[in-house]
Amino acid sequence: MKLSIEKISFPMKMPFEITGHVFDGIDTVRVTLEDKGVIGRGEGVGVYYTNDFADGIMAQLEEVAGHIEAGVIRAEVQDLLPPGGARNALDCALWDLEAKKAGKTIWQLLGMEPRKLTSVCTVGIDTPEQMGEQAKNLSAYPNLKIKLSGDDPIVRLEAIRKARPDATLIIDVNQGWSFEELKEYIPHTGRLGIDMIEQPLKRGEDEELEGFVSEVPLGADESCLSLEEYETARKRYDVINIKLDKCGGLTEGLKIVKRAQEDGKGLMVGNMVGTSLSMAPAYVVGQFCRFVDIDGPYFLKQDIEHGLEYGNGGVVSIPAAKLWG
Repeated sequence: MKLSIEKISFPMKMPFEITGHVFDGIDTVRVTLEDKGVIGRGEGVGVYYTNDFADGIMAQLEEVAGHIEAGVIRAEVQDLLPPGGARNALDCALWDLEAKKAGKTIWQLLGMEPRKLTSVCTVGIDTPEQMGEQAKNLSAYPNLKIKLSGDDPIVRLEAIRKARPDATLIIDVNQGWSFEELKEYIPHTGRLGIDMIEQPLKRGEDEELEGFVSEVPLGADESCLSLEEYETARKRYDVINIKLDKCGGLTEGLKIVKRAQEDGKGLMVGNMVGTSLSMAPAYVVGQFCRFVDIDGPYFLKQDIEHGLEYGNGGVVSIPAAKLWG
C-alpha cells in the first residue's frame, strides 16, 4: 500500500474566537492511501487543547509509515496510534479505501440508509450587540450554537434570544465557567429556552457534576476525548459530543455511539473546523445524534473539491463518494 501524508493549510474567512483562543486559519493533515490503483483519503486536524497539531500528527504518521505501507487494517490502527488527529486521518482513509475497493458506499458497508442532516451554525464570541446581530443575520438557520465565556454570558444570550426568539439554541462554554457560575447561570438558561450547555467546567475539574441535576442538559466535549474517558463522563453529563479528531476516527466514534445509546445518553457530533473531508465521516456519526455541528467548512475561505453542500437552514448534503466513502 502506498502512503502519502500532506500538511494543507486553509485560511478562515474571518478570525473566530472561543474561550481563550482566536483562530485565523487551520492546518490539516491529509492521508492518502493507494492500493492496486484504488485511493482512499482521510483528514486530521487534531485537538489544540491537547497540543495535537499538524506537525505532531505528521510525525506520528511518519513513525508508523512502514506498518501502514505493509498493509495495515483498521483493527490494527486502534493499537498502532493513540486517539487524536493522526489516528483519525488514517482510520478515515482506511474506511474510504475499504468502500472504494468494495465498490460500495459507506452506507452500504454499514447497512444504513442515510438521512440529510441539519447542522447548527456557530456564533462566535463578540459584544452582546454584535452577537445579536450575528444571530439575526443567520435567520435562515433554525439551530444556533453560541460560544460563550465568563464575560457577561447571560447578557449575550438575552441579546441573541431577542434577535432570534424562534431559534433552537445550544451554548458552548469551552471550559469557561466555574461550578458556582454554572449554578448561577442555569436558571437563566432555562428561562431563555437553551437546549444544552456544552462543557461549562474545565476538563479534569468537573467531579462536582457527579450527582448534580441540571434543568438544562449538560454536554461533555473536552471532558470526553475517547472511549477510555466515556465511563467517567457518563456519570457527569447528559450529552456526549463525539469529535473524530478527539477519539481518533470513525471506528472509535461508532463504539462511543453504541455505549452512549446503551446508557440512554444524548449524542452530539462536533468538529475541530476542517474541510468537508473531515465532515464526511462525522456525517456518519451524525445519523445517531440529536445535536449536529458539522459547519467547519462554513468558516473557511475555500473548501476542497466535491465538498458538502450547505443549503438553507443548515441542511447539509449527504457526502458524495467522490469526496469520501
